[in-house]
Amino acid sequence: MHQNLHIPKICCTFARFLRIKVLDMTILERAAALKQQVEAMKAANADELEALRLKYLSKKGEISLLFDEFKSVPKEEKAVLGAPINQLRQLAEARFNELKEQIANAVAAQTVAKEDLTRTPEPIALGSRHPLSLVREEIIDIFSRIGFTVADGPEVEDDKHVFSLLNFAPEHPARDMQDTFFIEKEEGVQKPTDILLRTHTSSVQTRVMTSQKPPIRVLCPGRVFRNEAISARAHCFFHQVEGLYIDKNVSFADLREALLYFAKEMFGPDTKIRLRPSYFPFTEPSAEMDISCDLCGGKGCSFCKGTGWVEILGCGMVDPNVLESCGIDSKVYTGYAFGMGVERIANLKYRVKDLRLFSENDVRFLQQFESC
Repeated sequence: MHQNLHIPKICCTFARFLRIKVLDMTILERAAALKQQVEAMKAANADELEALRLKYLSKKGEISLLFDEFKSVPKEEKAVLGAPINQLRQLAEARFNELKEQIANAVAAQTVAKEDLTRTPEPIALGSRHPLSLVREEIIDIFSRIGFTVADGPEVEDDKHVFSLLNFAPEHPARDMQDTFFIEKEEGVQKPTDILLRTHTSSVQTRVMTSQKPPIRVLCPGRVFRNEAISARAHCFFHQVEGLYIDKNVSFADLREALLYFAKEMFGPDTKIRLRPSYFPFTEPSAEMDISCDLCGGKGCSFCKGTGWVEILGCGMVDPNVLESCGIDSKVYTGYAFGMGVERIANLKYRVKDLRLFSENDVRFLQQFESC
């Protein structure tokens, strides 16, 4: 009777053991099947990757459901079943992050391939060219139509190319320290040397004449320096454009026609010019050129000081001494030269009253030329 009393208890325990074993095998089999699916996971884009996350790693995903079933497993079995399930979740998370990185790299590569990395970042502000650049390029363009080419030279020059070859006498005032920036040979030396900052772009002309044979037809734009007090009407540096034409039988009439053509192209077809006698060491005869005031039409106003004319440049026939000093036979060749200040032309074109505005980089001033 004693043994019969324990038979039902033994049967119940055995039945529960069999049920746990069946449940355990089901969990392990499902975990193994899910492991194979996780290892084979693939995603071509973010949407497919999100679908995989929802299927396996979300709160209602396959792995989460497996963990819910694991909660009902007896404590003595959890140590055995817990490890494979945890490994499955870690594998799924690692595989998900790997696919996520692959997709991100692919998207970045496509973006780089489509984008032009040389472009400036957005928003792109509308820029503007400097008024002096606008005027200089317009002058060059006008003279290029009649055969002039651009020549360039150094801003730090020597006395020979700036003064001596241009027929400047040794005692000429332009050689004085008050007008020219001289460069000392060594620290502490007060006596000026023959190295200086060019005072005009005529130094480019002398370099061309000593290195090329006629015919010569060049335009020399550039920055020049003079030792002057800075004010609304003067500056210690400014810009010039000078022209030189040397060939056989070049006359003053050729010079006049070239300058008349320039004036009409720059200031309008109704523009008139006049040439007044003047003096320059490197030209003979020399002249100052005026244009008719476009504000008053030559009648006289405050801008032209009531004369109806506005001075814009100096010019003349190249002095024979200059030709000879540069190695050009003055008995065979003649030529003319002219020079103008870019700031002067810009003042006439844009009515800028203060020269300092051109070099102060005030954005408010520069923005006025955005449409030019």
